[in-house]
Amino acid sequence: MAQRFQLAGAVALITGAASGIGAALAEGLAAKGCNLLLVDRDATGLAATAGKIRGVSVETRVLDLTDAEAIRALPDWVAERFGHLDILINNAGVALGGRFDETHLDDFEWLLDINLRAVVRLCHAFLPMLRARPAAQIVNLSSLFGLIAPPGQVAYSTSKFGVRGFSEALRHEYAGTGLGVTVVHPGGVATAISRNARGRRPPTDPEAAKRASVEDEKAREAFGKLLTLAPADAAAAIIRGIEARAPRIVVGKDAKNAALIQRLMPVGYWKTIVRLSGGAL
Repeated sequence: MAQRFQLAGAVALITGAASGIGAALAEGLAAKGCNLLLVDRDATGLAATAGKIRGVSVETRVLDLTDAEAIRALPDWVAERFGHLDILINNAGVALGGRFDETHLDDFEWLLDINLRAVVRLCHAFLPMLRARPAAQIVNLSSLFGLIAPPGQVAYSTSKFGVRGFSEALRHEYAGTGLGVTVVHPGGVATAISRNARGRRPPTDPEAAKRASVEDEKAREAFGKLLTLAPADAAAAIIRGIEARAPRIVVGKDAKNAALIQRLMPVGYWKTIVRLSGGAL
């Protein structure tokens, strides 16, 4: 596992490739000579990402990651297009804001289906193909909120801590083999995740619904202001980590600082983070 991963000529599958970190990863890996299989439910965005790729083979698949049957069929598609897979990057993710007592459980399940269950299903589906390679890498994107758990992010943190635990256990199971597992914890990356996040379901009372809508929009704006790192910079850090076969990649100064505070204060870290933010959180 100490040997660097050779990206030139490798085949990588990226979920959530229509925008954000996924699209930036596609461009960055292509620049390294990596052939690509790009997956997303956004057909227009997926075509736009593929249209920017030059010099390598690229295939696209429009797919909803809540569809377990479609995920099970993906290895056959990969085998037909390239015959093998070297890198699986589980990048796709969604957000759901609001306190737990304001969260509809159907929305919670929707988020878990995409952020956690799809990761598990994709890894399970592609394990035989990845294990057949002399060297292969699974790359699962957790989050800063897979290191710390803020109020108002119960659903998202649940999924991202789940990705972290799943990835670490899987890495330990395949230690000493050619299959490596990397878990990525990005901080505030400037993607559309906050803009596209689901909020709490509106109350039935019209006035209460109006107030809730205003509050949710303010929360989205506040969260969006924390997303400052360019997707290309995040992707570059992740690609360096893949080449180094790093077990964990923490991306961004905010994530690195929060990870340090959490290690020093595993129970009281949130009070410290709020204090250091000047009460902005």
